Amino acid sequence: MSLKVYNVMSRTKEDFVPLTPGEVKMYACGITVSADAHIGHAYQSVVFDVITRYLRYLGYDVKYVRNYTDVDDKIIANAAKTGENPIDFAEKYMQQTDKEMYMLGNDNPTIMARATQCIDDIINFVQKLIDSGHAYVSEFGDVYFRLDSFSQYGKLSHVQIDKNDTGVRKDVEPGKQNDLDFALWKSAKPGEIAWKSPWGMGRPGWHIECSAMNLKYLGEQIDIHGGGRDLVFPHHENEIAQTESLTGKTFAKYWIHCGLVKVNGQKMSKSLNNGILLKDVLNKYDADTIRFALLRNTYSADIDITDTLFPESLKHIYKMYSVFNTVSNMDFSNTDKTKTDTKIQEIKGDFEKSMNDNFNTLEVIAAAFGWFNFINAELAKKTTEYDLQAIVVKIKELFGVLNILQQEPSAYINKVKANILTQNGLTVADIDSAIIARTKAKSNKDWATADKIRDNLLNQGIVLKDSATGTTWDVNL
Repeated sequence: MSLKVYNVMSRTKEDFVPLTPGEVKMYACGITVSADAHIGHAYQSVVFDVITRYLRYLGYDVKYVRNYTDVDDKIIANAAKTGENPIDFAEKYMQQTDKEMYMLGNDNPTIMARATQCIDDIINFVQKLIDSGHAYVSEFGDVYFRLDSFSQYGKLSHVQIDKNDTGVRKDVEPGKQNDLDFALWKSAKPGEIAWKSPWGMGRPGWHIECSAMNLKYLGEQIDIHGGGRDLVFPHHENEIAQTESLTGKTFAKYWIHCGLVKVNGQKMSKSLNNGILLKDVLNKYDADTIRFALLRNTYSADIDITDTLFPESLKHIYKMYSVFNTVSNMDFSNTDKTKTDTKIQEIKGDFEKSMNDNFNTLEVIAAAFGWFNFINAELAKKTTEYDLQAIVVKIKELFGVLNILQQEPSAYINKVKANILTQNGLTVADIDSAIIARTKAKSNKDWATADKIRDNLLNQGIVLKDSATGTTWDVNL
């Protein structure tokens, strides 16, 4: 089965055929660094990180460009509140976001573009639009894109715009010929950061940045353009208008958008004060847990960050690492290679079938529960015909595309145990002492005391496991 992707432009799943065989040029709109990164930024970045990884898994040479908007109204306003230079303010948040994205397990894009490093490219782009009649300079030194010069406006979002409806319901904004025209270059206000241009001191409009960076780093046409669904209109619609007006060519072959983030069923927004900062999530949970939670979802659908989402994900990840750890300590030298290879091909087929269906990580994770159930069932038998270590190696390889389950199992398990102990003010010595006291109580047939010790530990996140060889403990997630 070949890779199919859902193209927002056509509203259908299409066979993925890149412009140049074996190569993929992809651009995803990044973050405006006016404040801390939030979980919505994390969701979008993880989605396109996994898309990049899977395309490389399929053998494509991927050139992935992601951008920072490091100058805009919010950055300038927030920097003014702290008394910082806007460039320094943005740099601080870019470095912090880079660190958080690394902690989240994302690979660096091929190129991390910045708007302020492409000012000359933006100016040249705008000038060509002016020269071709697609843009004009206002008497105030602002430059606007002439919306009625692009007849296909609205083809991505399917938003219907009456380009002749000018100033009917309200006055046209000063400097604009049509109220629907949008800014390519903004003239500088007193005290604002600005760059010299043919039209006076100013700075780029938001939409032109991505068009100029695409052209600079990827060329006139790209295979995939992505971002959050909230960018379809007007941002990506405006990008199409600018770029195709300049080049006369189709800008992007495939448009891919991920869903938005909700928090306990409500849209995440400042007005509801329900935003979740990425740094806060990273302080509580490891990258495996966060990625598992975010990818247990079809990327184009909205994701609901409920109170139980990350704790449930931690529970699943811990169990999976525990299976890995058990298998790593066993001998499978006398198993059936043919049966093992057949099972490995089945698992690989499940994975590729799901990922080839529009990068369906939800189906991959659902299939993985079946893989782990199979391993657990084999472990429960006295003997198995399967080399479970070889099967685990394949599962780990496939989950490398999601960048999950890549840690050394015993180290991960010990780390989670240590965290639970710290949270509950316990030490291993405390648990050992409790087990000894419980064993003594049981030998004296003091069942009430034995049960109380067990229950006290359970309330602190520790579960005791009795067997013929003695009592061991584990965390109760």
